[in-house]
This record gives sequence, C-alpha cells and structure tokens, in this order.
Amino acid sequence: MADPVKSSAPKDGARALKVAAVGDLHVREDAQNSYRDLFGEISSEADILVLTGDLTNLGKPREAEMLAEDLRNCSIPVVAVLGNHDYESGAVEDVTKILRQAHVHLLDGQTVEIEEVGFVGVKGFIGGFGSRMLGSFGEPAIKTMVAESVNEAMRLENAMRQVRAKRTLVILHYAPIADTVAGEPLEIFPFLGSSRLAETIDRFQVSAVVHGHAHRGSYEGQTPGGAKVYNVAMHVAKPGGRPYALLEI
Repeated sequence: MADPVKSSAPKDGARALKVAAVGDLHVREDAQNSYRDLFGEISSEADILVLTGDLTNLGKPREAEMLAEDLRNCSIPVVAVLGNHDYESGAVEDVTKILRQAHVHLLDGQTVEIEEVGFVGVKGFIGGFGSRMLGSFGEPAIKTMVAESVNEAMRLENAMRQVRAKRTLVILHYAPIADTVAGEPLEIFPFLGSSRLAETIDRFQVSAVVHGHAHRGSYEGQTPGGAKVYNVAMHVAKPGGRPYALLEI
C-alpha cells in the first residue's frame, strides 16, 4: 500500500487522521460481488471511510440494504453523501433511513466532527465551470436549474459556518473544479459539477475536498484559492492502485 497523500499536515500537534475516500460504488440488486472485502481492507488502512455518492445504482431501498450489509465488515466510522443515482427511484428518504440505521454519518448540508476533524457534506449540483458557468437567464427551466446549483452552494456555506474544528474535509458528489473532470467528454462538463461550489469552499480554510461522479475524470486538482481537490470515483486511477484514495488530514 502506498503512503497516504498528505493533504494538510496538522499544525497544532494533533495526530494526522487517515481517511480512505471512494465514490460511485453503484450497488445493484443483481450484483454478483460485494464490497465486504474492500471495506475490511480499508478498516485496516484508515481511521475513517468517506463515500462520495452514487452509493446505489438506481436509488432502490434494496440496494441501500445490500450496501448496509457490506458495511458491517467496516470497523471504522463511515461518512457519506448521496449522489444523483441515489435519487433515481424517488426513494431517497428510505435510502437515507437505511444507511443512517447502519450508522453511516450521511451528510446533506450538515457537518460532523470525528477525532478533531470536521467533515462537511452536500451533494452539489451541475452548472459548469469558470466563465462558462450557466447563468440564470431565459426559460424558467434554466432558472430553476441554476437556482438548485446556487442552493447547494449556499447549503455548503451554511454547513461550513458550523465547523469548529481546525481541520476540515469537504465531501461532495459533483465536482467543484474542471481539473478533476478532465478526461470526460467536453460536451458533458456542465453536467459534472459547478464552480459555485469552489467559490464557497474558497471562503474557508479547508484541508481537502473529495468528490466523485466523473468516472473518467482526473484524480487531483485545486480550487482557484488553492484547496486540494481529489476525484475519488471508483474507476479513477489513484496513487497505490486501489479503488480508494488514502489521505492524511
């Protein structure tokens, strides 16, 4: 196993927290494999497991139950956000309930502190990046889409303001920067994330940001303000060659 990426060395003498982060598990009802062995491995390598959305393939309660069953083999705390796939069947409340009953810290505009590190999570949304970010102009449908993107950024900001820890990991599903979706077709960039998330992140001091969603994206980038961003979608190549990234916070 490769050494963890040191995202932000503690400056107050606190012990560095090892975080394993992975996204886009896409658990299916007809799956022939499980994640039990992977979760067992992660438990021996890290202090915390972070899941960056698309935990299920179609947002079905049974898929969430299967993930919860596999997570029984994980002996460390689990922090997660949902992704767009987890909303597909309109059963997000059931999926959320099942995972929280499995002791997952499922964040949706909230924060949780574990071992002196604040974990902040929202799903995020689409909208594009930089000067090509979609603006609120034209048809009501476009304005509704942009309003959702703005709302997610505001929910992230409200959660960030609740953090009291000196170290913070931001957990998203959608990307906050274009660098970590590089490798995906240019035509779908606007549907992979939004710079509004990065604008919010850069108002605060954060140790690192993790996201998923862009399966063919790139592993590492940074916000305009310098915050390290990692695309931990399962199929993105990572240091160490494992499906998960290992970070020191």
